[in-house]
Amino acid sequence: MAISRYLESRKNLAGSACGLVGLVLTFAGVSGPYWPVVVAGLYGAGALIAPPERPALPDLPDPSAQLDEVRSDFEKVRAYLTDIDLSVTAAARLRELTELLTALLDQGWSKELLAHDPEGVHSLSRIVRRDLPEAVDSFVRTRWWTRMTPGTESPELHLEQQLGLMKQDTQQLAAALRDTEARRQETHTRYLEDRGGHNGASA
Repeated sequence: MAISRYLESRKNLAGSACGLVGLVLTFAGVSGPYWPVVVAGLYGAGALIAPPERPALPDLPDPSAQLDEVRSDFEKVRAYLTDIDLSVTAAARLRELTELLTALLDQGWSKELLAHDPEGVHSLSRIVRRDLPEAVDSFVRTRWWTRMTPGTESPELHLEQQLGLMKQDTQQLAAALRDTEARRQETHTRYLEDRGGHNGASA
């Protein structure tokens, strides 16, 4: 296998090409009795100057496949959230956040846009897989200790603030996707305008 890879390598191909030049010089009578040295030297020189082999890229999932995994994990998180007892304000903020996430993870237009936005997929993944579950879990654990020591700072306030910050991040992502779609529409409009002007000029 290693021999086969070397035979197909750039170094061997470049060396063989230079060695072939040495053979041509030999048949032309230039190399004389030292032709084996000339051919070997040219082969070695060609192998040395050949560009290095480029390793194959790893087979990684594309953003679309990653988005499907995030969507599946979001369903698990939503099922987990149904068992959490929240204050009215925290529940309202959580509902607003999950509605935004549901819209962004929809199978329709947003999926198509996110499939070309790895950073957007990463942002969604971070919120769904880490930020949101950790915020709620921290709230549940802290609330238990607060019940044992009344008078301390309300964990609900921290949760409400965290949910609000995550909502802002999600809204910024949605706005970025909306701007991307608007720019694509404007680009297509300019393309049609330019094409129409070109056709008019040629007419």
